[in-house]
Amino acid sequence: MTQAQRDITRKLRVLSYAQQIGNVSKACRYFGVGRQSFYEWKKAYADKGEAGLINSKPCPRNPALRTPSAIEEKVLHLRRTYHLGQTRISWYLERYHGIKISSSCVYLILVRHGMNRLPKNAKKRTLLTHRYEKQVPGHHIQVDVKFLKFEAPDGKKIRRFQYTAIDDATRVRA
Repeated sequence: MTQAQRDITRKLRVLSYAQQIGNVSKACRYFGVGRQSFYEWKKAYADKGEAGLINSKPCPRNPALRTPSAIEEKVLHLRRTYHLGQTRISWYLERYHGIKISSSCVYLILVRHGMNRLPKNAKKRTLLTHRYEKQVPGHHIQVDVKFLKFEAPDGKKIRRFQYTAIDDATRVRA
């Protein structure tokens, strides 16, 4: 039995009991329902029948504000495959896909699909950074290039390049 069917049967039971005993106040008190709600149910049942007794949200859904389904699929894929949390998913999407999405929006997507909690056996991921260093000079060299623009005495523009090589073994540690 769905939630809508449970709502309909409960409200019909209240309406029929009130009609049976002939006293709305006693029926409402017996079922723990306010009289204003009872009369709203009665009017809705008279206008729309059983469909009027289904609980509805107070405001309509706005699909224009919903996250596109392609982004939702990426969020769900990252959660299922890599067990990332909401903040890491938002960072990942912004860095690698150029999609700017807040972590609270990621959380709402996960809740909507029933994946708001990570499994208990999921290990906590820490960001491990391994610095590449060798004791032997010349093993790993970083080369930077800088473009320099000069002006010659005759007014011509001259372009030169400055190359800087940085070796990991001789790098100064700060």
